Amino acid sequence: MKIFLAQQNYHIGNFEANTAKIIKAIEAAKQQQGDLIVFSELAVCGYPPRDFLEFNDFVEQCLAAIEKIRAVADTIGVLVGCPSRNPKVEGKDLFNSAYLLFEGQIKGIVHKTLLPNYDIFDEYRYFEPAYEWNVLEFKGKKLAVTICEDIWNVGDDPLYRVSPMDKLIEQQPDIMINLSASPFDYVHEDGRKQIIKQNVQRYRLPMVYCNTIGSQTEIVFDGGSLVMNTNGGLAAELPYFTEGMQSVIWNDDGSFSGNAAHNTAGVAMPDLTPKEFEPGKNIGKIHQALLLGIQDYFSKMGFKEAIVASSGGIDSAVVLALACEALGPEHVRALLLPSQFSTLHSVTDAEQLSKNLGNHYDTIPIKGIFESFEHALAPVFKGLPFNVAEENLQSRIRGALVMALSNKFGTILLNTSNKSELATGYGTLYGDMAGGLGVLGDLYKLQVYTLARYINRHREIIPKNIIEKAPSAELRHDQKDSDSLPEYSILDPILYQYIERRQGPREIVAMGHDPALVTRILKLVNTNEYKRNQFCPIIRVSPKAFGVGRRVPIVGKYLS
Repeated sequence: MKIFLAQQNYHIGNFEANTAKIIKAIEAAKQQQGDLIVFSELAVCGYPPRDFLEFNDFVEQCLAAIEKIRAVADTIGVLVGCPSRNPKVEGKDLFNSAYLLFEGQIKGIVHKTLLPNYDIFDEYRYFEPAYEWNVLEFKGKKLAVTICEDIWNVGDDPLYRVSPMDKLIEQQPDIMINLSASPFDYVHEDGRKQIIKQNVQRYRLPMVYCNTIGSQTEIVFDGGSLVMNTNGGLAAELPYFTEGMQSVIWNDDGSFSGNAAHNTAGVAMPDLTPKEFEPGKNIGKIHQALLLGIQDYFSKMGFKEAIVASSGGIDSAVVLALACEALGPEHVRALLLPSQFSTLHSVTDAEQLSKNLGNHYDTIPIKGIFESFEHALAPVFKGLPFNVAEENLQSRIRGALVMALSNKFGTILLNTSNKSELATGYGTLYGDMAGGLGVLGDLYKLQVYTLARYINRHREIIPKNIIEKAPSAELRHDQKDSDSLPEYSILDPILYQYIERRQGPREIVAMGHDPALVTRILKLVNTNEYKRNQFCPIIRVSPKAFGVGRRVPIVGKYLS
């Protein structure tokens, strides 16, 4: 049997484009005498559709798309993800389902059992879990079809009463086929093959695993679809962060013939959230994820042009370089906004960066604007000393100017704040925290430096001086980040333990960190939740990002 995997990038709610893409892949597989083609979870509507599922019209368009796909599923079987109606009165109205289409008919539908309800996932809000389990019969074979679920061995979790594969294995299936929408983070991919292998060995069946790719606002899906033989050998593996289609031959003896045949047996099962912070971990994959995040945000929203406030610092330099690589330098504009506190090298570094990248840049000094604000505020401030009010004023002036250009020229402002700054509140609301998309908001400062060096791996794009100089907001004379924050080599590992690993103050202190410093840092994180709550969407690359996957009370008292 010739089986195709179609790893595709869908646009949520764009039924016309999604359906056309699915049908095009089906026609291509038919031309190559394919027997079965597998698509990913909720392929018809895109994943995650979230509250669109509460609109009857949205669900009707999903089902209409299935009818169009069914019409071309004549000589080839099609497994595709789509919501389906729950005919029972009780429970949720919908299932998260996989449809088997063949000979112009719906041959079978299976429903997802284990609905994730953690981090970025909220499926139980919309879907009813499956309450019956049956293999799908296709050309004399029994297909055990699951939807994302058993890939992560949640069947072993005592919180789950039913593992679909534990039910399906009783019906003696010949193969496991998993339709997935498994998002990227920089530790996630390390364990995927090994967990698939655990399932293969546990049930003694080969597996076809089809994942989606593409970015849906914050969430990036990396693909990596694969076919694994019962012995743990890979028969096929599709590329990461790009669309693709590949076929394998499922032989009569149950094995696969493919072009990626090697065994994964010698690879140790990794810790999915490493105990220690590793700034360089999978930096190449992070680079790919951020590029895809920018590209899809712009293409799916219909945007063309980006603008970045370029300060001559490391964060804006990395964002500008990523934007130029993702969109092309001709579609990226930099705005330099020096003040009387900006050093000459910051201006020249920012200019050199744009020259290296080939993007257009403008310079608007803000000294005069700032002084006019000082003059206007003088009667109210009444000679009070210069402090954070004047510092934030400069940031808000810059925010107003860059947004003025954004409005005038129809560009989207890419935010340059990093995770260390967002965690500790080291940023100005309505100033440097303005933007349409947070590019570095899920990368700690040390990761930003590592990413800058990665960007420079072939040639110097980001000037060496930007990478080597001490970080500074340059909002007062001789200011450095270390005046307000611990050194990032100390700060970032503590933040990682608290945010990614959810370790409390006692556990972090037990690791050897100074108790007073830990208390100070964790207080900063908690008391600045109100700022993050007003921040733009952040491209997610870590196991625990700020935004939809981290829901912390703004007015909570824990460590406040």
